[in-house]
Amino acid sequence: MIRFSLTCGAGHQFDAWFSSGDSYDEQSEAEAIRCPECGSADVRKAPMAPAVLGGRRKSSDSEAAQTPAGPESLAPERQTYAFLKGLRDHLKANADDVGTKFAEEARKMHEGETEERNIYGKATVEEAKSLYEDGIPALPLPKLPEDHN
Repeated sequence: MIRFSLTCGAGHQFDAWFSSGDSYDEQSEAEAIRCPECGSADVRKAPMAPAVLGGRRKSSDSEAAQTPAGPESLAPERQTYAFLKGLRDHLKANADDVGTKFAEEARKMHEGETEERNIYGKATVEEAKSLYEDGIPALPLPKLPEDHN
C-alpha cells in the first residue's frame, strides 16, 4: 500500500491509499478519485515531504494542540458522502435516464432486443427482485440527503 497526498482543483488537500502507483494512475485516469470536500474529480498528487524520524524529543501536548488538523482528520462520513455523490454524478453523466422504464430497458438489453448501454432510472422493489432473480445486473443508487429535500 502507498499513501499519496492529493489536492483538487479547488485547493482542498487530502490523503488516499492505493495498492500501487499504477493503481493511482488507473483510478486517476478513470476519474474515480474524488475530493472528499467538494466531490471534484480534478485531483492530482500534491508535493510530499519525506517522513523523517528524528531524535528522541517528544512533542508536548501544547505543541500538538497548536498543530493544525490534517486532511486525515476529515470525518469519514464526509468522505463517504463525497465519494457517493461523485459516483452518482459520474453515472448520471455517462448513462441514459430511462425513468420508470428501467426494468423494461434492462431486460431488453439483457435479452439482446436492444443495444447495450449504460442506463439509470427507477424500479419498484418487485421489478428489482425480478431482475436479480433473472441474473440481470442492476444496482441501486444510494439516496443522499439532498434527495429528501
